[in-house]
Amino acid sequence: MALLATTTTMAKEQKEANYFQDETILIWRNDKAPHSNKLTGEAYFDKPYRLVNVTEAVLYVYHADKKKATGQAVVICPGGGYAKLSMDQEGYMMAQWLAKNGITAVVLQYRLPNGHKEVPLEDAVEAIRIVRKNAEKWGVDSSKVGIMGFSAGGHLAASASNKPALEDRPNFSILFYPVLTISNYGFHSGSFNKLLGRGHSELEASEWAMDKLVSKNTPPTILILSDDDTTVPAAGAAIYYAALRYHGVRAAMYVFPEGKHGWGNYDTFSYQKEWQHLLLRWLKELK
Repeated sequence: MALLATTTTMAKEQKEANYFQDETILIWRNDKAPHSNKLTGEAYFDKPYRLVNVTEAVLYVYHADKKKATGQAVVICPGGGYAKLSMDQEGYMMAQWLAKNGITAVVLQYRLPNGHKEVPLEDAVEAIRIVRKNAEKWGVDSSKVGIMGFSAGGHLAASASNKPALEDRPNFSILFYPVLTISNYGFHSGSFNKLLGRGHSELEASEWAMDKLVSKNTPPTILILSDDDTTVPAAGAAIYYAALRYHGVRAAMYVFPEGKHGWGNYDTFSYQKEWQHLLLRWLKELK
């Protein structure tokens, strides 16, 4: 069953949304959340699986194959430049693959910032709390809850790995072609404009530059990238990797020769099997 790429109301979409999930959990709506993104109206798809105007945070849960269960869980943050959410290749398709490999997957439909920088992060932090709260019921080890993000969703995943109180951070971080730095080597102005608002200061941007926030408390991290990505150049992730290693954080980085940006779990990416193998091995070797 495919989702309609129309401006169908969120109330209807929320009841009918079919990402093939096992469970759906509403975290909160703008009026109940700690902060609002000030967006109004209903969320809708401006293209197939491209969700915009998101005003409520929702979790889509995919339970691990019990025969392969590792006890790990991953909160997935789709990309979209903080302007939309790519709910297919960076959402449910990734979740299904993780679940088939014994890893509980939880796709986070986070509220878009609309210049309110705290909004996506508070959704991600609450998502991690909910997974840990449900760990026993879902067959998850609460000390093995990670986060995964793509592009701007990678920035959100890295933010959740560096900004919250230690007890609210994930235990590991998986970043695909992430927005991380304000350096000319990997800056993505569109994501920062959506996060902080146009006209933000350099100081404000530096407070959300992840390479500047890394510490010994940043969780183990794997970065997966394409060398020919001109949207979010891989060099920005290399800066983050250098910061991780400087602080003694366990890290791995894989840069594939081609693929450009936004491939997620599409099988059209010619290195799909390679990154899948490398990621599963990395997850298996985590202590």
